[in-house]
Amino acid sequence: MTQRRARGEGGLHWDESRQRWIATLTVGYTPAGKRIVRKGSGKTKTEARTKLREKIRDYEDGLALVKDGQTVADALIDWLAYGLSRQSDSTRANYSTLVNSHIVSDLGARKLRDLTATDVDRWLMGKAQHLSTRTLRLLHSLLNRAVNRAMARDKVKRNVVALCTVPTGRGGRPSKSLTLHQAKALLVAAEGSPLHAYIVVSLLTGARTEELRALTWAHVDLKGKPANEPPLPPSIQVWRSVRADGDTKTRKSRRTLALPARCVTALTTHHEHQGQPSADRLVFVSAAGTALDRHNVLRAFRPVVARAGLDPRDWTPRELRHSFVSLLSDSGVSIEQIADLCGHSGTTVTESVYRHQLRPVLLGGAVAMDRIFDAEA
Repeated sequence: MTQRRARGEGGLHWDESRQRWIATLTVGYTPAGKRIVRKGSGKTKTEARTKLREKIRDYEDGLALVKDGQTVADALIDWLAYGLSRQSDSTRANYSTLVNSHIVSDLGARKLRDLTATDVDRWLMGKAQHLSTRTLRLLHSLLNRAVNRAMARDKVKRNVVALCTVPTGRGGRPSKSLTLHQAKALLVAAEGSPLHAYIVVSLLTGARTEELRALTWAHVDLKGKPANEPPLPPSIQVWRSVRADGDTKTRKSRRTLALPARCVTALTTHHEHQGQPSADRLVFVSAAGTALDRHNVLRAFRPVVARAGLDPRDWTPRELRHSFVSLLSDSGVSIEQIADLCGHSGTTVTESVYRHQLRPVLLGGAVAMDRIFDAEA
């Protein structure tokens, strides 16, 4: 005669409403004395017992029970809502657009527990046909961070996204630099433009656009200290940026740059046009007096490019920095000096990012720019 199982030893029964076999087992008790039961279901007895064994193994390994209904979209929505508290509004908006356009639309309906590394590999390879490698890396990072958060909250056992490598995407539009002739034409075309001083300072100092948009008059010295020994030239203190934390891109990016004479003239005129603003006011603002964003700068930049005889579709404000590197290199300034002026931590970044703008050679920043542009006012 078959001995009946004792209470709590587990069992196997057919659930008519679910049309599945249910295997159960008591694996322990809570401090209050309540039984901890694990269940596994399947279309066959073997499948139900296998699922139960998996859950018992997870329990013994200290893993919480994964919530079966969690989808990739749920994980991404949760991460966007709670995982970006330190990011700026613009960054959150950008990430949200990328997530909804490229991840949720393709993988969102997938159950998180069913997502495989093959799924992610196939998704990335499909995206590689249309997106740049940089965008692919960002998309992989966003999904990886969302699944990491879900894993930390017991919504999934492991992060398969971390197992996948990012393929090479489409080549982006390579940055280029203005020739000396084009640079002079652009400076002439910028005269009278609201962006005149911005273009002059960007081209002749190589400051990043996010650094110039955060520059205040307190960090601009238009007189210098000529009586000092050695004399201190007029300068700008590039100590802040429009990043979420207000800091510059790297520690080495925090620097003070001497101003070429043309920059001093342009900024002096700009200061007068602003009505002698207070020290805490931004140097470069919109027509409404508000802070510039990259879209404001691009819109104002394009008409100037057109007046210089160039195609506005081919040039962006960040290429003023590339042009700065190219013009200095052509003039004989060493790569070490250029790296310092650009705020790079070493010459490796300068060589890898600006390699098309560099020429072999040897000289200094503001002095060289004064010579290049004949100290024109």
